Amino acid sequence: MKDLKGFIDRNSVLPLYFQVKEYLRNQIQSDHYKPDELIPSERELSEEFEINRLTVRQAINELVQEGLLYRQRGVGTFVSTPKIEQPLTKLTNFSTDMQNRGAVPGAQVVSIQVIPSSKQVAAQLQLETGEEVLEIVRVRTADGEPMALERSYLVYDLAKPLHGMDMENVSLYEVLEKFCGLKLVKAIQTIEVAAVYPEEAGILEIGQHDAAMLIERTTYAESLERPVEYVRSLYRGDRYKFTIEMNV
Repeated sequence: MKDLKGFIDRNSVLPLYFQVKEYLRNQIQSDHYKPDELIPSERELSEEFEINRLTVRQAINELVQEGLLYRQRGVGTFVSTPKIEQPLTKLTNFSTDMQNRGAVPGAQVVSIQVIPSSKQVAAQLQLETGEEVLEIVRVRTADGEPMALERSYLVYDLAKPLHGMDMENVSLYEVLEKFCGLKLVKAIQTIEVAAVYPEEAGILEIGQHDAAMLIERTTYAESLERPVEYVRSLYRGDRYKFTIEMNV
């Protein structure tokens, strides 16, 4: 490891831990430290910077809190894989979001079936409880890595052509427009932190106590005054983040 003393300005008004933190951030963002790569230990960094080990620890702790680094007990500290960012200012589908970020979108089908609507699903789709809906459960992937477990509920009378169709690695919104004449134009969406069940954690390849986000969306089609889709998606908190643009 190269001599790092020159990166520290002891006469600066910036705290030493902050200077170390920004040095490490720059190394991560410039791809000097690559995703899932082990960074130097606290001891190594403190010796190279010629500063207190607790100062280095504070810098690393803050980068862990920001999600740029993660720790493995007994092994060390690693660079996190960058999160995929999705804006919340426009209605888009998962496939388009991934393609816009240079990733290959995918969809692995868990199940497709016609079921009676639950009270919750019926309320979201403005149906009577028990009316038929088409339930499509898929694992959404980016470059083959699971990102979300998606449960879509569609008004069956409007989405009959999809029953029995191969939904592997296709965009649901594109299929709805092409085969059902439903162009989705508006949605109401909520986001909240959620716990995951063991089977969900296994599907998403995360720990049972890892962070996850539950996204619920009710989507409306052009020229219809009623919703056609209600979807509950469980997103990996370590690989996804949402942004909101606000104007005065």
